[in-house]
Amino acid sequence: MGFGVFIHRSDSIYNDRPAEQYQFPSQYLRRVEDWIIYYEPSKVEDSRGYFAVAKVQQVIPDPVTPDMYLALIEPGTYLDFVNPVPFNGSDGLVERGLFNDQGRISGRAQAAVRPISPADFNRIIDLGLDTNGSLLPRVDEVDTSAGFQDEQAPFEFEQSRDRVNYIGSRIVRDRVFRRIVLRAYDERCAITGLKLINGGGRAEVSAAHIRPVEANGPDVINNGIALSGTAHWMFDRGLISLSDDLEILISRQVNDVDSVQAFINKTGRALTPRRQFERPHPRFLQWHREHCFKQ
Repeated sequence: MGFGVFIHRSDSIYNDRPAEQYQFPSQYLRRVEDWIIYYEPSKVEDSRGYFAVAKVQQVIPDPVTPDMYLALIEPGTYLDFVNPVPFNGSDGLVERGLFNDQGRISGRAQAAVRPISPADFNRIIDLGLDTNGSLLPRVDEVDTSAGFQDEQAPFEFEQSRDRVNYIGSRIVRDRVFRRIVLRAYDERCAITGLKLINGGGRAEVSAAHIRPVEANGPDVINNGIALSGTAHWMFDRGLISLSDDLEILISRQVNDVDSVQAFINKTGRALTPRRQFERPHPRFLQWHREHCFKQ
């Protein structure tokens, strides 16, 4: 089991769909590892830093572009981080393997595809998913004094396996997905526009998958939408849907159209997150219209 980094920009010119595939030049072919962390460069406006983790299922030649390859992501493994991790954090460089022998950042930091150590992988996962000590002890808290050096590498790999199991847990993935979707929508229902908080301080809105997990829908932010209970029920049953430009569509099978129209927000369009890459992607909306919406 190896670990690596894929550099990806939200405005990338490459044929990237982080939850599905990553396009890269042939020069990086031997650097692709099993588990990868996505990183957006700090020079990108509103950069997310290290922002997601995924597993590479296989690498194939790009059937369209010569001398390019596609790293295909194993379905169900992509997961956005709850907390984007900056390149330089409060404790300094997060990806410490980028230091050269002189203690400076090496040229490897510019490589779009690069391997990372298990220790760096563990550290970034812990920061990104806010594990709060639910895993084994943090790698950087382990005593590395004489007598323990020979055991450090196997221990780091055991910790990495534990984190991989953590990432694969449906309970964990649902909790992470809820947090990132509700944060993007400011805990406000995209259909009604209402932001209701219960007596316990919890938002009365849920994070809905546009293409459900059961239908191979990924846990990616642009496959999510914040919906109140009634809106979620109607969306899952195909009584409402969204056009590509986010107009709210009402099924002809709705028995009380006037009440539904009064229920949705006055714009007639779904409210959206501020950042473009967080907004519902047209291919997921198309899937919902074709497979769920009762036109």
